Amino acid sequence: MNRTPSEVHAIIDEIMIEEFECDREDLRPEAKLGEDLGMDSLDGVDLVVAIEKALSCRLNEDEVRGIRTLGDIYARVDARLRQPGAV
Repeated sequence: MNRTPSEVHAIIDEIMIEEFECDREDLRPEAKLGEDLGMDSLDGVDLVVAIEKALSCRLNEDEVRGIRTLGDIYARVDARLRQPGAV
């Protein structure tokens, strides 16, 4: 199923709200996962797993390395979903 970037971002935002108890108003692309959203490295692993499950895709280690902001997540997931055979 092809989703628009806006739909993908909304799904990621819902994961952040439901799984990590983030406030919707804090979910901005420039929000830093650790500083602004209170996530630690284990939360990051849980987030990747939740995104993979929700979007039926697989993110490899290279794709998630260096993620610091919510915008980084959006960009990496968007790029992955545009690749042939991503889902």
